[in-house]
Amino acid sequence: MDEVAQRRAQVMAEITAATGIDDDLIARLVDTFYARVRLDPELGPIFEGHVTDWDLHLSQMRLFWSSVALMSGRYHGRPMPKHMNLPIDARHFDRWLTLFETVVCEVCQPKAAEHFLERARRIAENLEYGVATRHGAALEHGERFHNPNLPAPEAASPANEAQSDGPQATRRALGARA
Repeated sequence: MDEVAQRRAQVMAEITAATGIDDDLIARLVDTFYARVRLDPELGPIFEGHVTDWDLHLSQMRLFWSSVALMSGRYHGRPMPKHMNLPIDARHFDRWLTLFETVVCEVCQPKAAEHFLERARRIAENLEYGVATRHGAALEHGERFHNPNLPAPEAASPANEAQSDGPQATRRALGARA
């Protein structure tokens, strides 16, 4: 094993020891999360309209989260271009984070959950900025993107809030972004 591979293996082992994150946990998290996404009334139609091979997508997402959470270097894709032309804005990133937080808290121990959520928040923020830029919006730090090409969100109702786990869950999932 060369020096880079040895160092990568050491870092992965340290992260696993500190958080409990390993390939099995990543697979369980990814599979559970995307099963929920597919059923979600807000996100499901977007994913179903753009993901043609779910086995391949789940495999890529396991590699992605391995690279993000364990620094494994297994993912070699470019996520930003894949999101640029999707019909999404701040509300979709908020919903993604709410669902992700829910699944992470169900599947992971606290140290692992904290590790995943910190990275998920950063990923969502970066993707939202990228999508906003693609649409010609120049966001200031902390500003959110509302896509003018999408229908306005439905007015908040008790049924909608219950369906989306409510505003408290969204604020929790977003941390400093809310």
